Amino acid sequence: MPQLDRLPGTPEFRIKLPKEAGEARGHLLTEFGDNGTHKFLLLEGSAVVAEAWPGLGDHARRLRAELRTNGGFADAPADPTRPETPPHWVATRDIECNSSSAAAALVYGYAASGPESWRTAEGHPLADYLSTGWRPPRKAWLVRGSNVSGHNLVRQLWLKEGFISLAAAHLPPVEETDPTKSTLRRFVEEGYEGAASYSQKRGLVDELHAFLTQMRVGDTVATIGDGRLHIGRITGEAVQNSSPGGLSNLRRTVIWLPQSHAYEELPEEVQQKLSVQHDVVDLTAVLDALDGLTGQTERTAPAAAGGAGEHPAEERPVQRELSLPHITEALATDLLVHDRSWLDEIRELLVDERQLVFYGPPGTGKTFLAMRLAEYFGGGPEQVKIVQFHPSYAYEDFFEGFRPVEDPETREVAFRLTAGPLRELADLASREGNRHIPHFLIIDEINRANLAKVFGELYFLLEYRTKSVRLTYSGDDFALPPNLFVIGTMNTADRSIALVDAAMRRRFAFVELSPRTEPTAGLLARWLEREGRQLEPARLLDALNSLIDDADFAIGPSYLMKPGVYRDGGLERTWRTKILPLLEEHHYGEGLDVAARYGLDSLREQRP
Repeated sequence: MPQLDRLPGTPEFRIKLPKEAGEARGHLLTEFGDNGTHKFLLLEGSAVVAEAWPGLGDHARRLRAELRTNGGFADAPADPTRPETPPHWVATRDIECNSSSAAAALVYGYAASGPESWRTAEGHPLADYLSTGWRPPRKAWLVRGSNVSGHNLVRQLWLKEGFISLAAAHLPPVEETDPTKSTLRRFVEEGYEGAASYSQKRGLVDELHAFLTQMRVGDTVATIGDGRLHIGRITGEAVQNSSPGGLSNLRRTVIWLPQSHAYEELPEEVQQKLSVQHDVVDLTAVLDALDGLTGQTERTAPAAAGGAGEHPAEERPVQRELSLPHITEALATDLLVHDRSWLDEIRELLVDERQLVFYGPPGTGKTFLAMRLAEYFGGGPEQVKIVQFHPSYAYEDFFEGFRPVEDPETREVAFRLTAGPLRELADLASREGNRHIPHFLIIDEINRANLAKVFGELYFLLEYRTKSVRLTYSGDDFALPPNLFVIGTMNTADRSIALVDAAMRRRFAFVELSPRTEPTAGLLARWLEREGRQLEPARLLDALNSLIDDADFAIGPSYLMKPGVYRDGGLERTWRTKILPLLEEHHYGEGLDVAARYGLDSLREQRP
C-alpha cells in the first residue's frame, strides 16, 4: 500500500462508540477525495459499530459489507468484565476513506457529519482544522474600535486613514492566507499564555478567525464611534504589522461612506445586533437593513462597465416594514365588540409595548380573544404559538435547556440542548423573509408559574428589545425579534394576580376583561341576538353578578355561550355544575346557602 501523507498540522482524531464499546481513531490526509474535501485514514485497531442502521447510505453499506467479507472488519474480542458492552467490530488494517464523513459512517453505521463527529483528545472538532468552505458572496461585519486600551481608534485612525484593525499584540506572524481555527488556537495559546483568561482566549480565536479567514474584499463593515454608526466596504486583505502600543497590529483597508447614522435612529434589528458584546460580530443577518441605510439595492458590487455580455446585478426586494393590521368593522362585529375603539386601543398597546396581559374572572373570554387577535394580527395560525404555564413550569421548558433525548439510530439516551416554545418562535420570526410578519406567543394562565424562574434573563429582553444577552445554556447572544409579540392571560379569581411582581407589571400592559364593564358586559346579550335566542340567560347572568360582592369572582359570559346550554335542561345543568361550584368555593366557610342565593329559581324571583 503506498505511503499516505498526513495533513500537516493536524492531530489524531477520535470517535467514542456508544456504551463504552471502544473508540475509533484516524487522521486527515493531504490528498483530496471525490467531493473536494481531504481524505481520511481510519486507523488499524479502531472500534466500529457492528449494526448498520436505516440512515446509512448504499455506498457505505456496501463498503462495510466488503470490509467484513475480506477481513478488514473482524469481531472484537468479548470483555468478560463488561458483559453489557454490545458486540462490535475492530479494523484489522488502516482503511483509506473518501472523507471524514465517510469514515464516520463506517464507524457509526449511519450517516454522520465527519467534521463534527471526529474530535481531538481535547474535544476540539475536526472542523476547526479545515479551511473555510462556502460562504455568501457578501457578508457584513461589525468591528469595534472606540475603546482599545482606552483609545478611540475609530475617531483617531480608522475614519481618517481608511482601515479597521484588531490589536493582536501577542499574535506571532501568521504565514497562511486563510488560517484554520486550530492554527489560530495554537498561536493564541502560545502567544497569550499568562496574558489572557481561557474565556478571553476562546473569544480572541473566534474574532481572529473571522477577521483573517471569514472576511472578504467587498464585504460591508460597520463600526460605532461617538454614538454614530459608520458603514464602509472592505477593500484589502488582512495585513499584519507592528503598531504603536500594539493597538492595531492586524489591519484591513476600508472605504468609508461619508454619511454616518445616529445610533438611536437605527432600525431596531440593527441595534439588537450592535448590542452583542464582541469586538467582531457577524452582521450578515441585517445586511438588508444596512444597505437600506446606505441606499444600496444590489446584492453585489456593480461590475465594471464596458464588459461584453454582462448582466445587471440582481436587485434586492424592498424591505417591508413591520406593522399590525388595522381593526376593521368586520373584526369588531365578529368578536361582538360594539365599541371598535376598544380594539384600536389593544392594537396600539401591542404596537407600543409588544406585551400585554388580559386579566379578569373566569369565563370572560381572555384566551379566546387572545387567540383571535393573534391570528388576525399575525395573518393566520401559523404565526401563533400557545403555551400554558403551571407551577412546575421552568426556564428549561419555556426557552431552552438540556433534556433527555433518545438517538433514533443508536437508541442511546443523552442530554441534549433542546429549544422550548419561545426559542422556536423567536427563531421562526427572525428568519429572512419573516421579519416583517408579526408572530405571537400566547401564554395562558401566565400567573400560575414562578415568573422569575421561567423568564430568567429574558425578563431584561422584554423591556429592552434593542439589546441582546448571553444565554445561560447555549452561550449564544440572543435578542427578542421585534416582530415577536406576547399576549398573556390571567385569572383573577384565585388571587394569584396579587403575586405578580413589579418587574412583570412594568414589562406588560394590563387590560381588564370584567363582566361589569365593556366589552364583556353585554357580550352574552349580543351573542344571543346573533344566534336568534331568547335573552333570558343574559338577564340571569346580570342578576347573578349584581349579587356577587367581589368583582374578581364575577361570572363571565362564556359559560353560557356553548351549544349544550340550549338543549333541554342545559341551562339548569350548566348553572348547577359549572357556576354554583365556583361560588361555593368563593363562600367556603361562611355557612351561606349558595343555591338559595344564586340558584336560577331565586334569581328568577328577584328579577323585576
